[in-house]
Amino acid sequence: MFQLNKTIVSEEILEKEFVCNLSACKGACCVDGDAGAPLDEAETKMLEEIYPKVKPFLRKEGIKAIEEQGTFVTGEDGEFETTLIEGKDCAYVIFDKQTALCGIEQAYNQGLIDWKKPVSCHLYPIRVKEYSDFAAVNYHKWHICSDACSLGKELEVPIYKFVKEALVRKFGIQWYEELEKVAQDLKK
Repeated sequence: MFQLNKTIVSEEILEKEFVCNLSACKGACCVDGDAGAPLDEAETKMLEEIYPKVKPFLRKEGIKAIEEQGTFVTGEDGEFETTLIEGKDCAYVIFDKQTALCGIEQAYNQGLIDWKKPVSCHLYPIRVKEYSDFAAVNYHKWHICSDACSLGKELEVPIYKFVKEALVRKFGIQWYEELEKVAQDLKK
């Protein structure tokens, strides 16, 4: 672990490799698990705002879940998260044949909204836990991502490079450039 501004960062994000392999996992992270994607308070407001533009992209099961439970829910831990369909799939998940995709991201790709998706989804496999004085930035290892780890190793892409856009979105370009310097120093 090392400190970078107001973050405590796991060295694993510099050392481990990862590249999503949708052809292998079929987007399992959007349909497996026991909770929705973590959200911050600003994102809950964003979901409420964009829902009318995202709704046409969603499956009827997702629309039903959102209209019954809301555009987000409060999880068992008291944190905000995306709504689930019957405790399983994210309500915002759609399918391209067998592959799970994000309905929010589809609306973004069509130019209908300017918010790509929750930052926790964009950052994955990195998870950020906010504390009062700092944020912890950690690698979240999940067995369903073993193909992503293999592909990352084959392509020699460390986690922090794979999620560069999301890290810049979350912490800013200056933070990311400092992270790159730490990574270079560790290689020496």
